[in-house]
Amino acid sequence: MEKPDLSNAYALNGAEDIRRLYAGWAESYDADFATGMDYRLPAEVAAAFLRHDPPPGPVLDVGAGTGLLTQALRGLGHAGPVDALDLSAEMLARAGAKGLYRDLIAADVTKALPVADYTGIVSSGTFTHGHVGPEAFGPLLAAARPGALFALSVNRGVWDSLGFGPALAALPVTGLDRAEVAIYGQRAASLDPAHAADRALIVTFRKA
Repeated sequence: MEKPDLSNAYALNGAEDIRRLYAGWAESYDADFATGMDYRLPAEVAAAFLRHDPPPGPVLDVGAGTGLLTQALRGLGHAGPVDALDLSAEMLARAGAKGLYRDLIAADVTKALPVADYTGIVSSGTFTHGHVGPEAFGPLLAAARPGALFALSVNRGVWDSLGFGPALAALPVTGLDRAEVAIYGQRAASLDPAHAADRALIVTFRKA
């Protein structure tokens, strides 16, 4: 069976497609994709979150996958409780095996979430082609306390087409900021030249 790749991931259409792809990708994701592509985005989001002085309390890692973003947070010294939320049970299992999380939550971020009261919400690689659009902002804000800090990556390729700018401008948030970063490092050019130069916007804000 051919291993999944970014072209497969970007072509997804709906929750069942996502579950099916990541069930087959979970075991090899860290070695084949994250290491092979020099996947920098989780570390970029983690650094942005900590730069903005997050309040103490629990953090929700949205679209946590195999735990790369929280791994980066731990590496930068964040010791508070973090919960992982993902649509894929198989990816959550890989994340859980790393011992990074307080809780693992299998849920669809575009619908009302079964959790709340977070002081921080982070996400890397979830708001992208074939995955999640601005419709997730409502459920995420509902899961956060007032003053909660958000740090979310949005693939530059869907920023305009999915209306992220207007959607963010309409939210009850303060301190809205964004910074553009490279998603991958130099090793990506030899493995996947079609996507090696992809960029993302890291959006930071606080719930009003």
